[in-house]
Amino acid sequence: MEKTKQKKQTVVKPVFKDKLYELTINETPIVYILKSKGILWFDPEKGYEREVKYCPNQKTIFADEMKGVERLEHVAFREGKLFVPKEKQILQKFLDVHPLNGKKFEEFNPVQIAEDDLDVLEMELEAMNTAQTIDVDHAEAILRSEIGNEVSKMTSKELKRDLLLFAKNNPKLFLELANDENINIRNMGIKAVENNIINLSSDQRTFEWASTGRKLITVPFDENPYSALAAWFKTDEGVEVYQTIEKKLK
Repeated sequence: MEKTKQKKQTVVKPVFKDKLYELTINETPIVYILKSKGILWFDPEKGYEREVKYCPNQKTIFADEMKGVERLEHVAFREGKLFVPKEKQILQKFLDVHPLNGKKFEEFNPVQIAEDDLDVLEMELEAMNTAQTIDVDHAEAILRSEIGNEVSKMTSKELKRDLLLFAKNNPKLFLELANDENINIRNMGIKAVENNIINLSSDQRTFEWASTGRKLITVPFDENPYSALAAWFKTDEGVEVYQTIEKKLK
């Protein structure tokens, strides 16, 4: 009778490596001290919160597992960076579970940074290609949301130039505006006010015909007047007004 062969279990050895942590806050002080005691961390295996603190003379970061004297030590970022060699596993574990990890600091990850850079470049390329195909009226509508009524004084070449710069410098916002189905309608409303076809009251609550003073729409409370007007232009009554304004502007 043949003996049953037992499969050898593969033992995965932990990989220890040096780590670099960087501050993600806007201002980078010369020295930034991280809180290193009195911190609660939810342990998903045990199902309750545990206190963690950094004591380099201990073999754990958990207060309920520490033995003997607890020698606390400051955790300091200098000029926005903190290098932790692989030998300091306690400090690495402490930083990995710290509640400010991901909020005020994070581990430097060159692969993730490269992926993020690629995403930005691809978005920039998409924005630039989109800007090349946009007509003058659409370009004016997009730029008006950024620079206001100054677009009315710009030539078609100036519009195209500024549109390409906008797409390059802020591709995410540009693509959002370029794909906003209401932006051209909203621009029509703004141009109608500029050309004294309709009026917007001083309290930004009412649109009316400039020639007769007849009220067109009351703007809902706490809503952008031109966004409200664009939405109204899509109603049965608003479509007729929109078409009239479109003819007057031609």
